[in-house]
Amino acid sequence: MTTTSPSRRTTTGALLALAIGSFGIGMTEFVVMGLLPEISRELLPAVWAASQEDAIAQAGWLITLYALGVVIGAPTIAGSVARFPRHRVMVLLALSLTVFNALTLVLPTFELVAASRLLAGLPHGAYFGIGALVAAEVMGPGNRAKGVAFVLTGLTVANVVGVPLGTFLGQNLGWRWAFLLVVVIFALATAAIALTVPHRAGEPARTLRAELGIFRVGQVWFALGIGAVGFGGFFAVYTYVATLVTEAAGAPAWSVPLVLIILGVGMTVGNLVGGYLADRDLTRALFGLMGGLILSQLLLALTAGWIVSLVFFVFAVGFTSSAVSPTIQTRLMDVAGDNQSIAAALNHSALNMGNALGAALGGAVIAAGLGYTAPVWVGLILALGGLGIAAVSFSLERRRASRPELARV
Repeated sequence: MTTTSPSRRTTTGALLALAIGSFGIGMTEFVVMGLLPEISRELLPAVWAASQEDAIAQAGWLITLYALGVVIGAPTIAGSVARFPRHRVMVLLALSLTVFNALTLVLPTFELVAASRLLAGLPHGAYFGIGALVAAEVMGPGNRAKGVAFVLTGLTVANVVGVPLGTFLGQNLGWRWAFLLVVVIFALATAAIALTVPHRAGEPARTLRAELGIFRVGQVWFALGIGAVGFGGFFAVYTYVATLVTEAAGAPAWSVPLVLIILGVGMTVGNLVGGYLADRDLTRALFGLMGGLILSQLLLALTAGWIVSLVFFVFAVGFTSSAVSPTIQTRLMDVAGDNQSIAAALNHSALNMGNALGAALGGAVIAAGLGYTAPVWVGLILALGGLGIAAVSFSLERRRASRPELARV
C-alpha cells in the first residue's frame, strides 16, 4: 500500500479518467430523452403506426427503468464491493457500463433494450459514489469536495456537449449511433481508470452487512432527504424546460436546445463553485446555495413569460442546483462514519428519486391545467422542503454536540 500522497500528475490523471466515465453516464442517462421518437419508431412499429403519442409514452419506460436500476444498484453494489481495492472496483464498474450500454446498442427488441437499460443503471450510483471516495482520497484533506465536484463535472459537461451531440447523431443517423458513441466513451474511461487511478489496499472487514449499518444513522436519512426532496425541485424545472420556452415564453422550438445548453453551462460552473465553497464551509455552502436555488426558482416562475429573463434564471437554477450536489455528497460522507462506500453511492439513489418525484409532480400540475409555469412552483416548494430537512438535520447535530448524553441521531 502506498503511504505517500499522490503526485499532481497522478491526481490529475485519475480525476480526468473518472470524469470521462461520468461524462459517459451523463450521456447514457439523458440522451434517451431526446431520442424517444426515433427509438419508439424502430422498436415499437405497430404501436407507432396506431398512435405516435402512445409509442413515445411506452418508450419512456426506458428512462424509468434506468432510474430504477440506479436506485437498486447504488446501495447493493457499493455495499458489496466495499472490501475490495477501489481502483479495481472502478475498473469493473466502468467495464460493466461499457458492456451494458453495448447491449442497448445491439439488442433487437424493445423488451430486451428495456432490460439493458435497467442493467445500465445498476453501476451508475456505485461508480459516482466510489469515484467520489477515490477523488477525495487523491485530493487530500481540505480539498475533498473539489475532487468530488471535478468527477461530477463530467456529468454536467455531458449536458452541454454529449447529449446535444448524441441527439444530433441519433436524429440524423439512427438512435443506435448515439449509443455507439456512449460505448466508445466508456471503453476509453475503462482504460484510463486502469492506467491512472492509484492502487490502494482494500478493507476486508467492510462486508455488505457492515455497510448496511449506515441505515441506522439518522443523519444519513436527513442527508438523503435533502437530495431526494430538495434536488427534486431542480428536476421539476429541468424536465419541463422545453414547454417553459415554447409555451410560457412563446419562443420558437429551435431555441429549446440553446436554452438547454445554457442550463448545462450553469450546471457545469455551479458544480465547480459548489465544490470550492463546500471545502471552505460546508454548512454555509449548503444553506446559501439552497437559498439561492429557491430564489432562482421564484424569479423564474414570476418572469417566465419573457424569454430573456427565462434564460437568465434557467442558468441560475442550473448553477445553484448543481452547486448543491457536491455539498450533499460531502455531507453524506461526513455523517456516514465507516460506511463510506455505500454512503457516497446512496446520494445518487436519492437524486434519482428526486428526478422521479420532480418530474411526476411537474407533469401532474400541468395535467391539472395549472399552466406551464406550474412545475417551477412545484420545484420551489420541493426546494423549500429540502432546506427545511437540512435545517432540522443541523439543528439536531448541534443539540447532540452540546448534549453528548443524547442518543445518536
